[in-house]
Parts: sequence; C-alpha cells; structure tokens
Amino acid sequence: MTTSKNITWHASEVTKEERQQRKNHKSAVIWFTGLSGSGKSTISVALEKALYNQQVHTYRLDGDNVRHGLNKNLGFSPDDRTENIRRIGEVSKLMVDAGLVTVTAFISPYQADREVVRELLAEDEFIEVYTSCSLDECESRDPKGLYKKARNGEIQGFTGINAPYEEPQNPEIVIDTEQYSVEEAVAQIIDYLKTHQYI
Repeated sequence: MTTSKNITWHASEVTKEERQQRKNHKSAVIWFTGLSGSGKSTISVALEKALYNQQVHTYRLDGDNVRHGLNKNLGFSPDDRTENIRRIGEVSKLMVDAGLVTVTAFISPYQADREVVRELLAEDEFIEVYTSCSLDECESRDPKGLYKKARNGEIQGFTGINAPYEEPQNPEIVIDTEQYSVEEAVAQIIDYLKTHQYI
C-alpha cells in the first residue's frame, strides 16, 4: 500500500516475456530460507556460479549484503524482519521483470512474510528452497559466531535461540544440508529448473 496518491505506474514497451525470450530462459526467484548456518548463502553462491556457467542471467541477493545498503536502517525486531523481506520481495519482483533468475538467501523466519513475496509474483515465479538443518548442526557450524553470542546474551531476537523459525509448509525444494554436499544441492536445484523448463 502506497502512502502517496499522486503516483502512476509507467509501463515499459519491452515486456517480461520479451526479455525472457532474449535471454533464452524464464525468470524466477529462487528463495532460500533456513536457519543461520544451514547453508543458504554457501549454496546460493555456488548455484549462481553454476547457472552463470550455463549462460543463465542471474543475480544473487544475500541477507547480510542487503543490510549493508537497501535495508541498513532495519534491525531484527519482528516488524523490521517483515519489512526487510517485503523490500526484498519488491526488489526480486523487479529483477524477475528484468528477465533474471534471482537467487536470494534470507533466513526469512516467518511463513506469512514468505507468502507475501510469493503472492507478489506470478504462480511459477517463486521457487522456495528450504535448507533443512537441525539447530544442533547449525550451532556446531556457527560460521559467524552468532549462536555463541546469542547463547551468551550478546544478541537478542536471534532465530532459533530466542526468536522463532517457521519451517516452510510446502516448499518447492527441500535440501537436507546435513546429508547433501553443496555440489549435490546445486545439482538438485538445477535439475528442478530443467525439469520445470525454467532453463
């Protein structure tokens, strides 16, 4: 909902379908969700590179990267988390319109927020990838030392420790990152994209 009444959407003379045709693949958002340390960023980086190597036009949006700029004014309260995901959803929608396969890696802990993004896009343009990993394993990995800080009381509202994570109800892809390597995870996603004729 916009706060201004004096704005008008200006349509382009180049359609999303024409951009997709030029790029020779469909555009969509591949939305990684999961606990911190579950492998979202690592797999998303490898996936973007693999798709790029197959001539797929991509762009990757990562949670920490976005908070350095676009969302640097947001914290980690429930309201700020919701606004963070809303903004990313809108950016992702623009990138899909540009004909890109947009790879995102955000904890995005709330089911309702992820559904808001799904509803922004056409029916087949949101591919939810759940990086399933136990809290114990994520905490043992702790690549950024965040779980330790949360356990020590240095971080409040940390997902999985003192803030909730709502598992996806019907994700398009589930990857158990305790069972599969990064390479196997990437292959699973690319297989999905080929099977469903995105690429």
